[in-house]
Amino acid sequence: MIHGMWGGSWCWDDYKTFFEKKGYHCVAPTLRYHDINPMSQPDSMLGTTSLIDYVDDLEKEILQLDTKPIVMGHSMGGLLAQILGSRNLAKSLVLLTPAPPSGITSFSPSTVKSFWGIFSKWGFWETPNHQMFDDAVYSLLNLMPTDQQKTIFDKFVYESGRATAEIGFYFLDQNKASSVDASKIKCPILVVSGSEDRITPANMVEKIAKKYEPLSTYKLFENHGHWVIGEPGWQEIANYVSEWLDNISN
Repeated sequence: MIHGMWGGSWCWDDYKTFFEKKGYHCVAPTLRYHDINPMSQPDSMLGTTSLIDYVDDLEKEILQLDTKPIVMGHSMGGLLAQILGSRNLAKSLVLLTPAPPSGITSFSPSTVKSFWGIFSKWGFWETPNHQMFDDAVYSLLNLMPTDQQKTIFDKFVYESGRATAEIGFYFLDQNKASSVDASKIKCPILVVSGSEDRITPANMVEKIAKKYEPLSTYKLFENHGHWVIGEPGWQEIANYVSEWLDNISN
């Protein structure tokens, strides 16, 4: 279970409990430099940490397992999952409101608004970044109850400016860190979007699913936003994921 930007392993608390009750052994790592007190300043190395650094760390963790795992990713974690799939490291992929690989534009009015507080700062691509509360509510937590928005936001840590740029400005990245060779993915893929998602809009997520046809299954959930791992009704999505996994294993 791979978390997204500004997150940590705590993002998966609900899903981890849900799937462990189903008999799964769940591993929810925290990405490099994210395992800090949210009130602390980030490691200076975070700003130039690449998506590939995250993927390399995750590959090492996967290779320590006894079997090839189901790789589940949310948001940026969904993009990391796609890259891991192209390295033949997954039995199946579950992409929940995933960030797009290179070639699928991530720009829309709502996406630009979500990141404007970061993109508008010169040099963001090489420094750690953090959303402001109002930006996080708009982009990530718009369907969370108001009394829970601040609780979640207070857990967020800084994110890599380089990784952010590698996703949003992939066409400027000579290293092609966010590129995924679809022909190298051989496993089933579930791609989930939310109709009210502002930071990874449903029409963009659908393009991700189309990239991996015929291996992909696309599912749009109405009245859901980006925080499908915890917003009201997350159980409906978790149940769908569980049933999909059961179906592909039969």
